[in-house]
Amino acid sequence: MQLKTQGNSMRAVVESLQESRIREVANEGLGRSDVLKFWFGESDEVTPDFIREAAIASLQRGETFYAHNLGLPELRHAIAGYMHGLHPQAGTDAWFDRVAVTSGGVNGLMVAMQALVDAGDEVVLVTPVWPNLVAQPRILGAQVHTVPLTADARGAWHLDMDALLASISPSTRLLIVNAPNNPTGWTLTRQEQATILAHCRRTGTWILADEVYERLYYADDTAHGAAPSFLDVAEPEDRVVVTHSFSKSFLMTGWRLGWLVLPPSLTHAVGKLIEFNTSCAPVFVQRGATVALQRAHEVTPALVAHLRACRDTLVPRLAAVPGVSVATPQGGMYAFFRIAGYDDCLPLAKRLVREAGLGLAPGSAFGDEASGWLRWCFASQDPGRLDVGVARLERWLQAQG
Repeated sequence: MQLKTQGNSMRAVVESLQESRIREVANEGLGRSDVLKFWFGESDEVTPDFIREAAIASLQRGETFYAHNLGLPELRHAIAGYMHGLHPQAGTDAWFDRVAVTSGGVNGLMVAMQALVDAGDEVVLVTPVWPNLVAQPRILGAQVHTVPLTADARGAWHLDMDALLASISPSTRLLIVNAPNNPTGWTLTRQEQATILAHCRRTGTWILADEVYERLYYADDTAHGAAPSFLDVAEPEDRVVVTHSFSKSFLMTGWRLGWLVLPPSLTHAVGKLIEFNTSCAPVFVQRGATVALQRAHEVTPALVAHLRACRDTLVPRLAAVPGVSVATPQGGMYAFFRIAGYDDCLPLAKRLVREAGLGLAPGSAFGDEASGWLRWCFASQDPGRLDVGVARLERWLQAQG
């Protein structure tokens, strides 16, 4: 009897995932040392010495074994103290019971979605946004509906609150919001967060708030050195999950460590989910992160001041380039801009790499509504590189006539 054979295949939703358009642009510059690389969302500054030394000391002590699924108690206590400092409406002990340590912010987002979303569930997402936030619920089989921000003539992005609320009904399982936003720099006000939360309470909708850029916030009215957070308006048992990461505010992108803030009733179950995903985060990484939080006052305020200076170097220079529309972002580490007459940003970004030695991220990587835009990460240890980059852009545009 002849057996019927089939070709190798995987789930259609996985096969249909879009490859990273940012990496597609970066591939244009492989092997070229002359390209100024502003495409990825990370600083070019290394992790501070004392954080690295804590991880090295952990390895030298032989801490190479499994840890608790939810994270080392020492790290969870440090996170609880840190969260209390930013959001002092609850005591430190109350925060401890809400913290789950994850192997990066990406992993935290996926674990949260696994906890909340079933196949066929309706998920609403504010875009443009980092593409993983769109892909993750789709991988789980959810039906994703997007509510786009809109840009004004200056290049500033705004939320249509009426449109967002109209998109959230009792059939909406989850709302995903990233603010401060990657790539636009848009952020929510505390009143807008309260309005969204009140509506989601009425519909029974969960909120997953990606707040990894919370500390990278430049408004003069910032409270406790952070952007407005859903944690400031929500009760502990509200249907709100917040994702954080050590990557941005502590210069630890390659360490892959983050945390979730959960309703206390979810924490134990999420620990089980972490077991089935990664078991736990590495102990030596958690040791470095514990010290990072204990000495956060030495890292984050100086980093934010430096990023503000980088932003204030780049954005006025960009705005002075003929044809460029760019607004000053309130949060994050990106200038998001467009150039008149260049509506297809992917080939534009590739040409800028090849012909100008300038590496930027195409806006279409973050959603169709961002086609025609470019993202410039201004987290540069040397702000002079930003000036050189703008000069390269100007020369290239002049050469196009």
